[in-house]
This record gives sequence, C-alpha cells and structure tokens, in this order.
Amino acid sequence: MAFILVVDDEFLLAMMLADILEDEGYKVETAPNGQVALDRIKEEQPTLIITDFMMPIMTGLELAEAVRSDESISDMPIILVSGARGGIARERPEYFQAVFDKPYKNEALLAAVERLVSPTRPS
Repeated sequence: MAFILVVDDEFLLAMMLADILEDEGYKVETAPNGQVALDRIKEEQPTLIITDFMMPIMTGLELAEAVRSDESISDMPIILVSGARGGIARERPEYFQAVFDKPYKNEALLAAVERLVSPTRPS
C-alpha cells in the first residue's frame, strides 16, 4: 500500500485531503509543517509527499530542498498544493513533480497521485 504524507498547517484541509486519499486506498499521515514532516520521512519513507507551501517553521519549498539534498530520499516524489505560491514552485521542477493551486479539483490531484505512485500500488 502506498504511503502518502500530507503536510499542511491548516488542519481541516490536511484532514479533508487525507480522507479523500484514504477513500482511494492509500495509507495517509499528516504533518503540520515541513520540519515535522522531515522527521517523519526519516522514520518511515513515504511513497509520496503532498505539501502546502506557506507553513510555519519550515515551508514546503524548504522541505523539498531538504528532501532533494538527502541522497537517501532525494528521488521521493513531491506534489505542492498552494494557495499563493504555485508560481514559485513551477519555477523549481527539480523539486516538485506536480503543482496544484488551491482550490484544486480532487480528480486532477488524484490522477497525479496515481501517476506518481502507480509502480508501488497493488493490482
């Protein structure tokens, strides 16, 4: 089962996305900021990270930079969902495999998730 880590300081948004992903059969955990997420990533490497951009302590961009700089996890796919900073992320395709502006269409996000985790999903 693919393990997805949802990183967002807005609790309700993180839980709504987690519920949508769990309904699709994914194992999902949430983290309130990039630093908590990075600690969790090092404990149990997720198949995919979905992160917000603007968060306290460590932003989504800083999280992506940290992941890409660690050779043991540098190839982990990351999707950014952002209300205001999608343009910055689109300028960094080496960090993010997909960028969605809030509000996004659930179907589009789920299609990107499926594309990025499909090699690990059971048939």
